[in-house]
Amino acid sequence: MSEWIKLKAEDGHELSAYVARPAGQAVGALVLIQEIFGINDHIRSVADGYAKDGFIVVAPALFDRTEPGVELKYEGEDMQRAYGLYQTLTPETALWDVAAGYAWAKEFRKGIGIIGYCYGGFISWLTATRGETLKMQPSCCVGYYPGGIGQVASEEPSCPVMLHFGVEDSHIGRDQIEAVRSAHREVEIFVYEGAGHGFNCAPRASYNAPSADLARKRTLAFLKTHIA
Repeated sequence: MSEWIKLKAEDGHELSAYVARPAGQAVGALVLIQEIFGINDHIRSVADGYAKDGFIVVAPALFDRTEPGVELKYEGEDMQRAYGLYQTLTPETALWDVAAGYAWAKEFRKGIGIIGYCYGGFISWLTATRGETLKMQPSCCVGYYPGGIGQVASEEPSCPVMLHFGVEDSHIGRDQIEAVRSAHREVEIFVYEGAGHGFNCAPRASYNAPSADLARKRTLAFLKTHIA
């Protein structure tokens, strides 16, 4: 079952969030952090998929601060709009909105994981390292192709973290991956041969089914270990 709800961030901002619920008793909760394309069909399908695995999932709409209801595709004018909207995001406000989703999920008295893709993967890492300042203490965090993570690799995560990267990712240099690896031997890092940026996203030309399937199996096992 899915629905749209309203959340309120610490600064008073009200935002929408997509919620996917499991058919039975939830084994845990997830805050799902979007790419720069909004809460589109793909992100909703990811939420629905984890709901089928037993998690209650909430995906805050980070673009609501600029333009409510953003749902973009992965090519043409939508791609240009996505990059433009991305410029309006800041880690500080994104974390406020993630914290609003976390506070909502906390009401279920279950373990809470954070999972994000692209920009959301970057914010997932910051949730692990800065979340305690916003009353977030996630059970674990997962980031898919988190661009820019090398700039904050020295920050210390407060929970277990798993990261997924593609070898062919033109947006994220190998130096960023190695920066995290050298700073945090405890972080589980997987790098997928033949996979590029967005390899988990079926609507994208860069979709790589074998890598996406393997990454999801690893992610699900990780989530169930630390949350369920």
